[in-house]
Amino acid sequence: MAFSTKKRFIAGVTCPKCAEMDKMQVYAENDVDYRECVACGFKDEMRLSSSPREVETRVNTSSDDIANQTQPVKLMDPKG
Repeated sequence: MAFSTKKRFIAGVTCPKCAEMDKMQVYAENDVDYRECVACGFKDEMRLSSSPREVETRVNTSSDDIANQTQPVKLMDPKG
């Protein structure tokens, strides 16, 4: 179950039946996730196979990984 029992709107989502935007709600009922359109009444069970992969950023990357990827740069004097 990824969603709470409280119905919440999903911004920017279009209903697959009536094509109305911003009319879809998500909620959980009996440990099953559903999406429902408030405009036309379309209701569908959501089957999420896995949770989305977290995007790798400097915040969630360990300092050891950053140190391993860092290479020193040697500056050379153009005169000599």
